[in-house]
Amino acid sequence: MTVRDLSISIPQQRRVLSVLVFAAVLIWIDTTILGIALERIADPRTGLGATPGELQWAVGSYALLFATALFAAGALGDRYGHRTILVLGLLCFGAASLWAAWAGDATGLILARGLMGLGGAMMMPTSMAIIGATFPPERRAGAIAAWSASSGVGVALGPLLGGVLVDHFWWGSVFLVNLPVAALALVGVLVVVPNPKLAQRRRPDPVGLVLSTAGLALLAYGLIEAGQDTDWTRSRVWAPVLAGLALLAAFTAFEWRSPAPSFDPRLFRNGRFSAGNLALAALFFGITGQMFYGNFYLQGARGMGALDTGLAFLPGALGVAVGSGLGARLAKRFGVGLVSGTGLLVVAAGFVANLAFDLDTPLVWFCTVGFVSGTAMGMTIAPTVAAVIAVLPLDRMGAGSAVNNTVRQVGSVLGIALLGTILTTTYRDRIEPSLAGLPAAARDAAAPSAEHTRAVADALHRPDLADSANHAFIVAMHVTAASASVVAFLGAVLLVLAFRARRTTPAPSPATVQDTGRTGALQGR
Repeated sequence: MTVRDLSISIPQQRRVLSVLVFAAVLIWIDTTILGIALERIADPRTGLGATPGELQWAVGSYALLFATALFAAGALGDRYGHRTILVLGLLCFGAASLWAAWAGDATGLILARGLMGLGGAMMMPTSMAIIGATFPPERRAGAIAAWSASSGVGVALGPLLGGVLVDHFWWGSVFLVNLPVAALALVGVLVVVPNPKLAQRRRPDPVGLVLSTAGLALLAYGLIEAGQDTDWTRSRVWAPVLAGLALLAAFTAFEWRSPAPSFDPRLFRNGRFSAGNLALAALFFGITGQMFYGNFYLQGARGMGALDTGLAFLPGALGVAVGSGLGARLAKRFGVGLVSGTGLLVVAAGFVANLAFDLDTPLVWFCTVGFVSGTAMGMTIAPTVAAVIAVLPLDRMGAGSAVNNTVRQVGSVLGIALLGTILTTTYRDRIEPSLAGLPAAARDAAAPSAEHTRAVADALHRPDLADSANHAFIVAMHVTAASASVVAFLGAVLLVLAFRARRTTPAPSPATVQDTGRTGALQGR
């Protein structure tokens, strides 16, 4: 089953690619730009006074809908045309950005972020299908490499744009940057991009979509709720966790029995495929949690401005770009186990290095750790993605790529849920003695987070209480970083054991993997 081939001239191919690259920047900017605004959103004085749980959902709802809607978006593109679904994705993303910018409460922001994730899910597989249909095989790999490069641009631009906007306007302005990009991309898509469909249409998988979304949402809800209650024996904590696990088990069983599953769990019978995907999930688990607490560390505990915070994160983003190319070259010579396994071990060591971060740690140390960790992340991601797809037969590479993309997003959802909960519960335990002497109303207002504690300290003119909040947060950050380090270390062990041979099956380049994988993913094979 293949996308109908469209014969267009090379200049027209370039115009199509330019529009798709421009549209893709939206997705990647939004993965990092919200982090810069979290401190303001959490502050009762300058934002929504959002609790840590609400902030976790604001970040996690995007990844949740993105992860679970990818397959449905591909199937809809097969049926109604990929440009049609891409246009709907851009409209959804733009409308949700407008809603998020002026959200009156945390609930509205969470819902808007979820819709943005849905829009992103509609844009990614459809863009890949259009590239596959409009570019001949000899030019396709280069086109996909150029499209993929937009991720590095977006990830690097997100914190910088967010910093400028938050410093000069209000927190919601970080979402308004999406509007002109979405509008221009929409015009370009309608004018330039063709509307390919599959010659043989694939049936949607509504049962799988409902089971996976509900299961992952309930699991994340239970984990986040644990951070608010700090009591795992309460039914509103353990019941959603068990229900979510049950639904995910039902989803796995349903997809296993399906003759044409959208998410094929049978691929995990391959040991290297399983280990590589679990290692990548562990990596994204840690990355998401680190971005979450890192913004609060710089802007909250250290009092840095939003733009300065964005600049402090820039070395990490540049490191990922450097490491991606370096890792791919080294893996060809020394093997995936050694290169990617070592890279993930360095990431784990980077989390350990976070234990040295304090209120007066030189920023050059923060940036150095960020660059080294980012380089190691890039060295892990590119070779591992190529290797886990390469171990599959050619006719299963599409399904493998689809599973790989979903697993990484699931790692992000669980990272923000679990690591965010560890951060919250540790902070509340550490700050509790400092709040003992406050009136009941002030104590309740100060307890949820360091931002709430500082607001109460400011209202009561208690600088000592603000200092206690900062020190309690540092301890909580250290515990969270140590937890992320353990998960990354286990992922590294899996990689080394699974790919312990010096050389593995020759892996295609990341561009080739995405070319074969994403196009096949749209076929549901």
